[in-house]
Amino acid sequence: MTARPLAAALSVAMLAVLSMPAADAAPKKKAVAKTAKVTAPTACNDFYAFANSGWLTANPPTPGVGTVSALDQLRQRAHQQQIDLLNGAMSAPQGAVQKLLGDFWASGLDEAAVERDGANPIAPLLARINAIKRAKDIPPAIAALHQVGIPVAFNFSADVDLADTNRHVGYFTEGGIGLPDPAFYSRTDAETREVMDRYRAYVQKILALTGTPQAQVATEAQQVIDLETRIAQADRPLAALRDPRANYAAVPTSGLAKQYKRLQLGDFLKAQGVTDDQVSMPNPTLFATLDNYVAAISPEQWKTFLRWRVGDAMAPYLSKSWRDANFDFRGRVLGGQVTPAPRQESVLDAINLAAGPMLGREYVARYLPAASRTQAMQIATQVRDALSAMVDRDPRLGDAAKTEAKAKLAAVSIEVGAPRRDLDYTVQPMGRGSFGSNMLIASTWRHREEMRRIGRGNADRRWDVLPQQPALTYDVPQNRLIVTAAMLQAPVFDTTQPSAALYGAYGALVGHELVHAIDTRGRLIDSHGAARDWWTPAESTAWSSVLGRVASQANAMPYPQLTGVRVNGMLVGDVLLADQAGVEIAQAALLAAQPGAPKEVMQAFYTGWAHLWPEQLSVDEATARAASSAYPPGRWRTDLPLMNQPAFGTAFACKAGTPMQPKPDVQVRLWP
Repeated sequence: MTARPLAAALSVAMLAVLSMPAADAAPKKKAVAKTAKVTAPTACNDFYAFANSGWLTANPPTPGVGTVSALDQLRQRAHQQQIDLLNGAMSAPQGAVQKLLGDFWASGLDEAAVERDGANPIAPLLARINAIKRAKDIPPAIAALHQVGIPVAFNFSADVDLADTNRHVGYFTEGGIGLPDPAFYSRTDAETREVMDRYRAYVQKILALTGTPQAQVATEAQQVIDLETRIAQADRPLAALRDPRANYAAVPTSGLAKQYKRLQLGDFLKAQGVTDDQVSMPNPTLFATLDNYVAAISPEQWKTFLRWRVGDAMAPYLSKSWRDANFDFRGRVLGGQVTPAPRQESVLDAINLAAGPMLGREYVARYLPAASRTQAMQIATQVRDALSAMVDRDPRLGDAAKTEAKAKLAAVSIEVGAPRRDLDYTVQPMGRGSFGSNMLIASTWRHREEMRRIGRGNADRRWDVLPQQPALTYDVPQNRLIVTAAMLQAPVFDTTQPSAALYGAYGALVGHELVHAIDTRGRLIDSHGAARDWWTPAESTAWSSVLGRVASQANAMPYPQLTGVRVNGMLVGDVLLADQAGVEIAQAALLAAQPGAPKEVMQAFYTGWAHLWPEQLSVDEATARAASSAYPPGRWRTDLPLMNQPAFGTAFACKAGTPMQPKPDVQVRLWP
């Protein structure tokens, strides 16, 4: 089954653990036992430890656990909320959508029913494939599998039109074969050969489960691998797929039927419900190759390949023999997993994959109070306006860049909770008898709704993240801020805290993301959605200079938990710069909303920021992150941006030259 990649919201790092040396008691009479003096953290020497002392005490390091953080706990809470919602929908559904979800959930949890069901859910798909007799029967079978969410031979998905960001087009791209990297089929090194041997064994197991006699299973598995190898030879390398511009090539749909007559691409689009006038096809060589293969490769070999694709895609949702075969290769070999996920986890993952927007709709209704949504919109709007005002006094930007930046910020769409457009939840009833069948029903529904996004005026139909998954992100192509319902809870949006703390946590994260509308990312797309660089070389150099100063600050900081290791400023500088931008912008928004705020208000603001980042990491995890993570450790995500704020020193009466209040000539400011 397929789904678009989901946007990840936030990453976190780690914390230094304080320890007390053992007391040194002298044996002599009347001697006084000497105890190492421990200095408690203060707001002026380590605000991270000071503000998070309660959390750090309540969450000590745990042997065998690589990491725990406040944001991890938010994600775990959102995960449990989904389970609670599904359990409620299973026992007492409220409305038609909950009835669908409750039945889907119940069918997945009933392992005995899944075992009894065996391969029955895919029997109709296999019967259609087995009925293929001629070459012209192959393309309709491919189109039908795409309709149920099983890509075959290629991928076809909806995404933003890079030439017109107000619309979506269909993208014909690589995919639809069994291995994630086409290079697997051509490399000859020992490691790749071992993977291919394991892959061949996996293909044999799946084909046997779909009905291939044991005497023929090796031959048919080789037919699958031979056909996939041919397709892979026409695919582009993975490295070539990383640049969105290189993967966009608009072509009119009117010529597809004639140009790819044997592959029947015109009929394929009709089967998907697509009537748009253009699609993107950046690799026409692949589709010309497939067009030839429809006639050049025997229908029997195609049938074997199609049966394999159905079995491989549906194996996680069928009986144990299917699941075990799938996990042994995709879980152990490709994923490096030791044991399969618990049943409840795998069923929740399946529901999010096939019916995620349904679950998101109910999640928002249950867990997002209207008042929180309204307040989140208000703060985000104030932060956007504060950033626009800061652009006016930005010494790095010229008049033209300022005009463009302000126009872009004025056009930012702020979307909180869930996508603005709801979906059509007309779905075939699921029932509780067949988890695999429900998976196909839900996947068919989700594919249908994805295809409906294609066309003009449809760019805002969907997010790349689900409402029940914590995320706060800036969507560069569509110039919109996305805040999911799951993100609006502690520590990001803790309504039990003073409103200033909401600005310090949620507001600063909004600022962190919105600055991307006008920084080195946002400079490449203008306020009209056109791809162009609206910065001058001098403006670029000025921004890089600030980035360099922030990176230099980070370079001087010890990496918590590690001896003799410092933070790599060039690795984490971009995130730290956005963090500092977020704090400065949110602080300006707070002061605009509450002019002359007393020190208690500002203290709550800075404490809200600190409460985002407490964490405990093992030494191994810290070592790995210090070497490769673009995200700074939690201590420095808290302290470094605040060290650069004169207002922080005022709020906590920190003298110049203390760790949290360096002298003014050392501090870095983005805006005067």
